[in-house]
Amino acid sequence: MIEPLRIELVRGLHNLRPRHRGCVLTVGKFDGMHRGHQVLLETTRDLAREAGLPATVLSFDPSPRDYFHPERALLRISTLRDKLAALQRHGIDRLVLVRFDLRVASVPPKDFLEDVLLAGLGARTLIVGDDLRFGRNRSGDIQYLRNRADELGYRVVAVDTVQVGGERCSSSAVREALAGTDFERAERLLGRPYRVTGRIRRGLQLGRKLDMPTANIAIRKRLAVPFGVYAVLARDETRTWKGVASLGIRPTLNMTRCLLETYLFDANVDLYGKVLEVEFRHFLRPELRFESLEALRHQMHEDAAQARRLLET
Repeated sequence: MIEPLRIELVRGLHNLRPRHRGCVLTVGKFDGMHRGHQVLLETTRDLAREAGLPATVLSFDPSPRDYFHPERALLRISTLRDKLAALQRHGIDRLVLVRFDLRVASVPPKDFLEDVLLAGLGARTLIVGDDLRFGRNRSGDIQYLRNRADELGYRVVAVDTVQVGGERCSSSAVREALAGTDFERAERLLGRPYRVTGRIRRGLQLGRKLDMPTANIAIRKRLAVPFGVYAVLARDETRTWKGVASLGIRPTLNMTRCLLETYLFDANVDLYGKVLEVEFRHFLRPELRFESLEALRHQMHEDAAQARRLLET
């Protein structure tokens, strides 16, 4: 079930305060929180508990790649809320989220280490993956951190790449699995089913008019899973429902904003303002434009019947 968020979110280095200094720290994008990420996070948590310090993650949004090549921006695996929930689940106390821009990109590795990681965050131990790159032109790496550890008085702990079934766990592999709606592969890499969580907002009430009221979550960043219709499980703080969900921009209505709209089977509940977690189980069909609302209504009921059959097996 959904846990309330207790993790501290610090948006921007300018919001760091003296109380934020002193931590065990790991750095990365952590999109999707696959099994490789989980090892980094759990190592950070364990060493932080031993040291009596907060377990802290430093991450960037957008990612450096997305900033420099927006035309090739990576599709997101998780929303920010999902990232916070996963960090909390693996024992992280604080996320420092920095907006990546030209100023941040131009910081040399020396200044990033000394001014941000040490002076700003007071990192006592750095937990890093073997592919870490940081600083101007991505010229800082794990060897640079090791070379300066004794001089500056911090510890470096490296974590090796994780493989599952001979496949390297990476966000790229998860995106590939989701793009192909291969939810079994995604689950192997993630260590859990693929889920999207968000707060329910009021929509156009169209689903209600078509006899299928939906719980709607706004999707602000394009997800790696394709636009389409899915058989899903959905849960709030106390209950779980089977359902059918549509992810997309609703072309029949000439809309452009992306929504995840979920019809919950056999549910008569008011979820407005509440948080809902939607677990993708089966792909049914791509998003389509229909000639009329009646044609859309007919297809929605067909989708619901197919989802019921799949979820009962």
